[in-house]
Amino acid sequence: MSDKKKILIQLDSDPIPSVFDRIVAIDAGADEVFSYGGIAPEMVRDLIYGAIFTRGTKDLNHTAVFIGGNDLARGEEMLGRAVKSFIGSLRVSVMLDSNGANTTAAAAVASAGRHQELKGAAVLVLGGTGPVGKRVARLCAREGAAVRLGSRSLDKARQACEEMRARIAPGSGSLSPAATQSEAELSRALEGVQVVISAGGPGALLLPKKARERFQQIKVMADLNAVPPLGIEGVDAMDKAADRDGVVAYGAIGVGGLKMKIHKQAVAALFERNDQVFDAEEIFKLGRALPAQ
Repeated sequence: MSDKKKILIQLDSDPIPSVFDRIVAIDAGADEVFSYGGIAPEMVRDLIYGAIFTRGTKDLNHTAVFIGGNDLARGEEMLGRAVKSFIGSLRVSVMLDSNGANTTAAAAVASAGRHQELKGAAVLVLGGTGPVGKRVARLCAREGAAVRLGSRSLDKARQACEEMRARIAPGSGSLSPAATQSEAELSRALEGVQVVISAGGPGALLLPKKARERFQQIKVMADLNAVPPLGIEGVDAMDKAADRDGVVAYGAIGVGGLKMKIHKQAVAALFERNDQVFDAEEIFKLGRALPAQ
């Protein structure tokens, strides 16, 4: 057994690295967290070299990289730069969770999937063009759902669907854009839907109660916004598998408990091998395997 310490290298796009992410890393079993803020993609290669050239191959599983910060687009580019910097077996495991988007999406989809089989289901993702919404849609489609990506701008929804289709394996579910600006558009988007997940910005009401009450086939709804007014009227931020008018409901804090468990589980798993890359799909797989709360 190696006596090497588990070192997590935190690369944050924000000027000050996230205290939240650092505390979670320690709680997940990292012995040391080396935190670097203000990281731009072009800085990543040399930092990765510092990680892979300092320990022998058999000990590289004791070093891992966590990419965070509020800028998800920059985080994705940093992840790509990190993977390209590896040299054969000289590599370390790396996790992307900028703005908590991957762990939040994984928790939301895992929660919904415990009450409704996603394969073959119709899922509406409100606020679907944002970072979390796109990941929720991607994960649901990969699970075999027919996903409607909702946005107040149909053009933005179309563009987001096109961007994501390359990440959806043939034979999986589907992605289609849906306008949700007007009452009529929202009603069309809700037709036949079993699952609604709202991933809109703070304080934006996307699904009024009177609109959803007309659609009795809805089985599960999850709202990932904790700032009033919530995205789905009638859902409480604390809801965790609560019964709301016969619909299983999750609020942002209700989903947050599983999100935290997934975050810790993923960080701990980074140290099991040195060849893992955790993006939304890999993080979701870990979360789905966790026991129900």
